[in-house]
Amino acid sequence: MTDNLHQIALTLVPGVGSILIRQLVSYCGSAPDVFRSPLSRLLKVPGIGDVTARAILKSSALTEAEQVLRRLEKMGATTLFYTDKAYPTRLKTLYDAPALLYYQGAGDLNTPRTIGLVGTRQATDYGRRITTDIVEALVPFGVSVISGLAYGIDIAAHRASLASGAPTIGVMASGLDIIYPNIHQKTAQEMLGLGGLLTESAPGTKPDAHLFPARNRIIAGLSDVIVVVEAAAKGGALITAEYANNYHREVFAVPGQLTQTFSAGCNKLIRENKAQIYTSPKDLIEALNWDLGAPGQLSEQAIRKNIAPALPVDITEEESQIVALLRQKADLHIDDLSWQSQIPMGRLASLLLNLEFRGFVRSLPGKKYSVVYV
Repeated sequence: MTDNLHQIALTLVPGVGSILIRQLVSYCGSAPDVFRSPLSRLLKVPGIGDVTARAILKSSALTEAEQVLRRLEKMGATTLFYTDKAYPTRLKTLYDAPALLYYQGAGDLNTPRTIGLVGTRQATDYGRRITTDIVEALVPFGVSVISGLAYGIDIAAHRASLASGAPTIGVMASGLDIIYPNIHQKTAQEMLGLGGLLTESAPGTKPDAHLFPARNRIIAGLSDVIVVVEAAAKGGALITAEYANNYHREVFAVPGQLTQTFSAGCNKLIRENKAQIYTSPKDLIEALNWDLGAPGQLSEQAIRKNIAPALPVDITEEESQIVALLRQKADLHIDDLSWQSQIPMGRLASLLLNLEFRGFVRSLPGKKYSVVYV
């Protein structure tokens, strides 16, 4: 509980964002240790100046964090810090991923296959039908649907998932206790059973404009593929696609009539080679190699990417974290692994050696490591 309290408190300190939180925890050892550290030690942390260091020591963040914890307990919600095993593995490798997430629901955030469906709030019947068709076609492949709970394409994706029995995650630009738009309260409640609601904003946070682009990066990061169904020439869906490209995710766009306002964004993405053209669910299945194996079964690529070797019960949390990170990439340099796991280099080298002896990882030329698949 004390870890949760201090982790939340770090996010409430003015001027301290997710990247600085990682720096602080890396240098100090843990979230509680950050608040126990003297000013002189905090000033040695890269990116931490005098103003920020004093803000950490003098702020009321811990008091505010206590209030946040009480609200989360009443809601049955939880926190996911970037060092936690339950933190979404797809986000762990992203430099700008939230240091802390708030989650409510029974759904798994680390399902083997995910798709982000996004688009305009003013969806046409055609856009809603395409969204439903995509969801229904991918259900046999065990896909989890990610979207933003907004009007239009977002809510169509969530409702199609619920109707088809597919888990669906709504990523919010507000606190978990403020469903926006309010008219989607019932759908949001229904999503908790099989999927859930996710945000980086503390309870009580209203959906301010600057929070929506930040929300969109989480949608992109959680998704193996982003499909922009309908979008104007500018808007949130195109921001999500931009993040997805930066994160090396697959991006597709549904083409539309040249005279339709809400096809302009999709056509633009295709024209600028920022998205592949979507013509049928087969396009997605082939691009992600989901077609290898029977429906409902994982392809070889998905197995290599998302399923770690069977691990013994005596494996430590740090060792499990290392394996989880390595299974997301073909290989990782030890420096990148240290940064993403926040495990000091000396200890990491020892843990890797132990995992190598036990047959779970292998060392590669150039100080790189990969998971051994059995």
